[in-house]
Amino acid sequence: MSISRRGFLIGLPLLVAGCASSGVDHRANYAARPDETFPLKAMPLEKIKPELRRQVVAYETTYKPGTIVVDTAARRLYHIMENGQAMRYGVGVGREGLALRGDAYIGRKAEWPTWTPTANMIRREPEKNLKYAGGVPGGPHNPLGARAIYLYRGGNDTHFRIHGTNQPQTIGHALSSGCVRMMNHDVIDLYERVTVGSRVVVLQA
Repeated sequence: MSISRRGFLIGLPLLVAGCASSGVDHRANYAARPDETFPLKAMPLEKIKPELRRQVVAYETTYKPGTIVVDTAARRLYHIMENGQAMRYGVGVGREGLALRGDAYIGRKAEWPTWTPTANMIRREPEKNLKYAGGVPGGPHNPLGARAIYLYRGGNDTHFRIHGTNQPQTIGHALSSGCVRMMNHDVIDLYERVTVGSRVVVLQA
């Protein structure tokens, strides 16, 4: 059976997107970060499923390079690059009914940010969140982790964030209060790649 060159090129990204790019040094990607304000230990690779590890994949799309695409159903985030490629990250997403949908943009970024529960979070789970209404300073026990990327629409904060987490075991699941969680090592990498004003597209199932 023969296959046309066009058919091969169309099918190739789907094949490659499911595989690790050759030569990826995952151990270096998740090595200790002693230079951080709150130093990070190395992430044991055996605790990160291979499909959730950061890696460049083929990703054919009409979105411009620099766009962030969050595929909530797949629990993946893509930072679109040139030449039909993207940096892919495993993420945790919001529970059903607690997730952003559609377009937004990066309104601001912060390193080791303060976390303050929203009014909706306090109303929904007062016994859990009311005690934090005054804010939680940045640090290793902060729910936003090492970095936060704040999503805006029309000049207004949506109260949804792409952020790190002190619970890496939640990556790959739908457990959060609507935000997109990343491993701290991964959100640091993404933070350094994106700029304020960049487009964010959130795809729901």
